[in-house]
Amino acid sequence: MLVSAKEMLTKAKAGHYAVGQFNINNLEWTKAVLLTAQECNSPVILGVSEGAGKYMCGFKTVAAMVKAMIDSLGITVPVALHLDHGTYEGAKACIEAGFSSIMFDGSHYPIDENIEKTKELVAITRDKGMSIEAEVGSIGGEEDGVVGMGECADPKECKMIADLGVTMLAAGIGNIHGKYPANWPGLRFDVLENVQALTGAMPLVLHGGTGIPDDMIKKAIDLGVSKINVNTECQLSFAAATRAYIEAGKDLQGKGFDPRKLLAPGFEAIKQTVKEKMELFGSVNKA
Repeated sequence: MLVSAKEMLTKAKAGHYAVGQFNINNLEWTKAVLLTAQECNSPVILGVSEGAGKYMCGFKTVAAMVKAMIDSLGITVPVALHLDHGTYEGAKACIEAGFSSIMFDGSHYPIDENIEKTKELVAITRDKGMSIEAEVGSIGGEEDGVVGMGECADPKECKMIADLGVTMLAAGIGNIHGKYPANWPGLRFDVLENVQALTGAMPLVLHGGTGIPDDMIKKAIDLGVSKINVNTECQLSFAAATRAYIEAGKDLQGKGFDPRKLLAPGFEAIKQTVKEKMELFGSVNKA
């Protein structure tokens, strides 16, 4: 059964740990994340970008697959199905498709328009018992067509959005989608502290979790981050394991070309990556 992310994130904020959002791209991704969450007894958020949703034949297909998989695998830990960096139209589509959580990324709008659209979506999600994430500032880099310049959030604007009743808030603090460059200066903890001071109990979200040093992750959690997004790292581990399998010629041995065998190393690599992140975030045995 899918749940809103509200309760799991409220507990995470109070317990000084974070729940991982792991983006899914197909059946293998979804199965790997769900099984790992169950094995780790950890709450989990399945993230779906609009591009990934389209790739998987639409949001209704994704929701149906996730719900059926939770049932068939006997998943009992809390699972939220969440739209990642959604447009206004995409957010409404996911509400209709049966998602349990959405993100409306209005960070590229003027703050007044961001507030107006977020406020409308807050009212709709509240009536349906869904959770909603909003964003202020910008996440640097590019992920699945979403491009940001990496502007740090204005703490006062963060408070204005938080006061609308959103479940969680993503604030740009120098984080980047994809791989971090060698000259990356690090997270702006001064901005995070100021945002935390003004938003209080609001669970904060850290996008671009791939490549951030462990000590920075732990400090961000101490400063109020309760949800951390991971996508690129799972993609990299899947690709590396699949490449090793093919380069070893295992796809040419027997029926090694069978997709169930060909994709198995990548599947296991995703599971290992997710497990390592859940341990780092502190969400193991928190279901």
